[in-house]
Amino acid sequence: MAKTRLIIMAFVVIAIIVVASVGAVVYYQGTGTTQPSPSPSASSSPSPSSTPSAFPIVLSDDMNNTVTLTAYPQRIVSLAPANTQIIFAVGAGDKVVGVTDYDFYPYNFSAWVAAGNMTSIGNYYQPAIEPIVSLNPDLVVASLGSSDAADQLRGLGYHVLTFNPADLNGIMADMLTIGKATNHNADAQAAVATMQQKINAVVDAVQNATIEPRVYHEVWSDPYMSAGKGTFIDQLITKAGGQNIFENATTDYPVVSAEAIISQNPDILIFPSQMGVSAFWGNYSSVAARDGWGSISAVVNHKMYTINGDLIDEPGPRQADALLFIAQIIHPEIFGNFTDQQ
Repeated sequence: MAKTRLIIMAFVVIAIIVVASVGAVVYYQGTGTTQPSPSPSASSSPSPSSTPSAFPIVLSDDMNNTVTLTAYPQRIVSLAPANTQIIFAVGAGDKVVGVTDYDFYPYNFSAWVAAGNMTSIGNYYQPAIEPIVSLNPDLVVASLGSSDAADQLRGLGYHVLTFNPADLNGIMADMLTIGKATNHNADAQAAVATMQQKINAVVDAVQNATIEPRVYHEVWSDPYMSAGKGTFIDQLITKAGGQNIFENATTDYPVVSAEAIISQNPDILIFPSQMGVSAFWGNYSSVAARDGWGSISAVVNHKMYTINGDLIDEPGPRQADALLFIAQIIHPEIFGNFTDQQ
């Protein structure tokens, strides 16, 4: 699915999910009327690995909410695929008891749910709180797409962290926060170091580039939507040695005209894939057949590429991997040839 991701993305994450949901997503809405009871986690005894001197642990999330822990969480519910990736990346995946219907990495969680080894709380966007509450979580990790549920859960006394990282550094900061929350500080620091090394390797290699190809990334096609300056997509393109043709847009995810795209004459076109459904943008032949697009340099030179939509849209640790793939697209002479992803 295109998110994003995620988006991996302020309000555009919600916009992408809503647009992409047409014909592809069925929103999960709870119908229960029973008022859930607050989780007893605040009064739970510390886990065996907890030490009195470690608590209380005071955490701050990306929305300036504060959470105070008196024990390490043993039952975590993740309300976004990117958050799930962060939790598993820092070594706390064994504490996750609930995920969304759209969590496909680092494991096939739908198979886990079917086998009874994991519970799905339903939708990523505006999830109902009843399925979350039923899991009796002592920590909920939310995102901008689940902000309403997060507010309700806080009001009921649950510990909730909302992640909405603004950039790659923000993702790594969230990883450290989860590491601190789950007694996986060393694991989180190691995961952050690995992510930073991947980023540095691309940025350092790009210094040898002699050209700066112009790139158009299509976020949506009806209407055409791209990414502006400061977004994850823009940051990846820039760090990979390209120039985002809409870097001067006045909004994060601008709606653009075909005429504007054609006039910018991008050297490279990048499109996201979608899990299990036909791509919203069609295929390369249909792109080339768009009115006036046949003259675009990327179309003439067959420089059209497909990247995994979940990978590039979700603001989690895999953004470092997305950076390498974007670098392969933009500078194959440095990073090697890119293979389209589905």
